[in-house]
Amino acid sequence: MTVSVDRASVGLRSERGPVLGALMLATGLIAIDTTILATAVPTIVRDLGDYQLFPWLFSVYLLAQAVSVPIYSRFADTIGRKPIILIGIGLFLVGSVLCGFAWSMLTLILFRVVQGLGAGAVGPMAMTIVGDIYTVAERAKVQGYMASVWAISSVVGPSLGGIFAQLDAWRWIFFVNVPLCLLAGWMLITRYHEQVERKPHRIDYLGAVLLTLGLTGIILGLLEGDSAWAWLSWQSAICFGGGALLLVAFAFVEKRAAEPIIDFALITRRLILTCTAVAFGVGALTIGVTSFGPAYLEGAGGAIPLISGLAVAALSMGWPLAASLVGRLYLRIGFRRTVLIGMSITTLGGAGLVLIAPWPNPLLFAAVAFVLGFGLGWTAAPTLIGAQAAVGWGERGAVTGMNGFARSAGSAVGVAVLGAISNSLLDAGKGAGDPATVVWASTWVFVGAAVFAALTLLAAVLMPRDDVPEPDAV
Repeated sequence: MTVSVDRASVGLRSERGPVLGALMLATGLIAIDTTILATAVPTIVRDLGDYQLFPWLFSVYLLAQAVSVPIYSRFADTIGRKPIILIGIGLFLVGSVLCGFAWSMLTLILFRVVQGLGAGAVGPMAMTIVGDIYTVAERAKVQGYMASVWAISSVVGPSLGGIFAQLDAWRWIFFVNVPLCLLAGWMLITRYHEQVERKPHRIDYLGAVLLTLGLTGIILGLLEGDSAWAWLSWQSAICFGGGALLLVAFAFVEKRAAEPIIDFALITRRLILTCTAVAFGVGALTIGVTSFGPAYLEGAGGAIPLISGLAVAALSMGWPLAASLVGRLYLRIGFRRTVLIGMSITTLGGAGLVLIAPWPNPLLFAAVAFVLGFGLGWTAAPTLIGAQAAVGWGERGAVTGMNGFARSAGSAVGVAVLGAISNSLLDAGKGAGDPATVVWASTWVFVGAAVFAALTLLAAVLMPRDDVPEPDAV
């Protein structure tokens, strides 16, 4: 495959500038959606009811995103990146409109699946295209541009979410995506051109079904355990046992598939394996703060949605700041040392969440969230670029997809695990309406997030040492 771009310079005013702008806008779709919804969850629950189902708003979205990422990536390596990212934008557009018209929590959850299927194409394809048209050294600069998207979204998303929640107009949280989808699609159609050598492909649909059902079973068991049924019950046994068996079957199918959803041969490379593990932890940690932070501040501290949203947005503000600073560092000291620094900061932030939990103050929470976001932002880009640098063009889509899958799967599992902790403790106490119970439940949610941080730091320790990239590598 070839992409018709000029490598003379980097920036929005260069020959590749319009393509970069389109990718930034496409990334903005996902970035805003990540930060805008959590702020309005209490308002949505008051309108639609079924508080115990609200973690599913995130879980099904992330599950659909996680499972679809490897499939899209396989298609992208055979038919090109452009059609896949356009399909993703289209699905995200349709899902956003449907979510805006949802009439119950159940329908909103179902429509979030459509959104998740779109997001599964948009985010990874944007990063894959960046990997195609920029060298490793250039990507260090481009990360600053991509990080600025998250910086802007970290302010715009929670602010809009809080405003819409205050006005009881939460449906506009989804409708606001419509013009962004249309503009991003138009820019990519007119500005990004690629020439792809078409190849026959065999998508592993059986593997996709087994992976979806396996993850769904485990997440269902986590979210409904001790709520819809007891932990030690036949329902839990079916969910966890059945889910585990399906994932084992998935692994066997993948080893024999011509074009597997997850190429285990790639995972045997130590750098890719550890980068994937770190990406999983990054996903779990990010969702742990953004999903449960607003409910904690509003339920325990009485904060209004706008204030809780801005407090949580501090994570997204720390992230792009770190991403813009770290770009050149891994070129000098390597991916492992860079990621170790980031995860050490993140682990300190996780411990800080536990320490401040008894005091639901938005300023305290924002300060710790900023530290967490800074550490995660320092970590995320090197793990992706490190994995990309380990392979050529023909495997880059698969590796990028694997990294995106790990991050989305980590988010799905993270919100399920932390949601299970929250639901169990809220049910054991006086419920979500009692501030003391919310503080107690949130404290243990943050303990869970801190454990995720420590395990991810361990994965970073296991990264290979000789990993300083060649600056001119593509």
